[in-house]
Amino acid sequence: MEEAMGRPHALAIPLPAQGHVIPLMELSYCLAERGFKITFVNSEFIHERLMTALPDDSNIKNQIHFVSIPDGMGPGEDRNQFAKLLQCISRTMPSYLEELIKKMNESCKDKITCIIADENMGWAVKVAKKMGIPQAAFWPSSACLRALSVHIPKLIEAGVIDANGITRKQEILQLSSTLPVMDTTQLPWHCFDDPMMQQTVFHNSFTNNQAVKDADWLLCNSFYEIEPSAYPLNPNLLPIGPLLAGSQQRQFAGNFWQEDSTCLSWLNQQPACSVIYVSFGSFTVLDQTQFHELALGLELTDHKFLWVVRPDLTAGQAATYPEGFQARVAARGRTVSWAPQQTVLAHPSIACFMTHCGWNSTMEGLSMGVPFLCWPYFADQFLNQSYISDVWKVGLRLNSDHNGIVSREEIKKKVEEVLGNEKIRERALALKEMADKSVREGGSSTKNLNDFVEAMKGK
Repeated sequence: MEEAMGRPHALAIPLPAQGHVIPLMELSYCLAERGFKITFVNSEFIHERLMTALPDDSNIKNQIHFVSIPDGMGPGEDRNQFAKLLQCISRTMPSYLEELIKKMNESCKDKITCIIADENMGWAVKVAKKMGIPQAAFWPSSACLRALSVHIPKLIEAGVIDANGITRKQEILQLSSTLPVMDTTQLPWHCFDDPMMQQTVFHNSFTNNQAVKDADWLLCNSFYEIEPSAYPLNPNLLPIGPLLAGSQQRQFAGNFWQEDSTCLSWLNQQPACSVIYVSFGSFTVLDQTQFHELALGLELTDHKFLWVVRPDLTAGQAATYPEGFQARVAARGRTVSWAPQQTVLAHPSIACFMTHCGWNSTMEGLSMGVPFLCWPYFADQFLNQSYISDVWKVGLRLNSDHNGIVSREEIKKKVEEVLGNEKIRERALALKEMADKSVREGGSSTKNLNDFVEAMKGK
């Protein structure tokens, strides 16, 4: 069959968010390296951002074919209105995806042979089934988070939450003895202030889980060794990560902002294990008070630092630094609007990683053996922080005061604690070795990925 149609052709479709595009792009690279043709489908809005952020010398377009379909929102509408975005996507995108596939399948050599859909776009698996195309659902987060999603009907049955995800019984939940504990009042969909948004995200999670449970393959960006007891709770889920480990040639994959690589020459001038790397991903927003406190905390540490200050890091206004801050730290601090994060974390000058604990950042930090300072912002980041500080013990949590502010004194204290703790560094290096092993030839994740590839090539 493969000879008749040429090489296998995978269509990949992520949820239109930075933390979802990157790992699916990484998987797409892995498949391209194994002989697949790849069509990567973004929303029109994300496609434009992605193309704008690509560096001029990137050869990514030679390996991956990028196309776009509408997300159902108007050009000027705010895509950070997450509930509305999810509703528009599920209403609009399925018919456009079906139309796109039909068009491609008119050409025999370009026929789509499998669809890889972000599990948060579960409707795409339904489209694939309807069209008789083999499909894989891809989970970009931890297997533990997915186990929680699978567990939703039992939580409803036990009266812990109601049918809209609202907590009815506060208790500490632990799905397995080696998984993080979760407070039932802080489940991932509770991170939104708006009750309507909470319900939309909850129902979306439940609906997607139902839509993909019979997919031909279930893949996730994790590895057995870091959360082994999560897999019995996730029937048929195969970990193929960390997809970002050892992939420096793919550093530009999926970024929404152009990377500032000039920070690498600055890092080259710094001593080993001397720099605090600070980055809160693509979604975290700090108010001006917290932004100032963070700046003054970094100054107070007396350590060198590289700080990613996105153009939209402070809500509704450009970031303003404390008076005199930039002049005072000029000799030891560097700020950039976006960094080549994987390359930065792999740099010998990095001492620790202050992070929002997004799963991609968590996987990257683990893969590079870097201790963490955890500052979770929303959704699964609190669960990931619990993994980092309570289960794996490779980092510390930054705690907020009674006003909800992480103070400069807390920042200084935790920086000193994490850098002074040799046990944390030893455990971080041990996890790095585990991550490396899983993606080497013969490793658990590589074996799973190869099994998937062979099955898709044989379809």
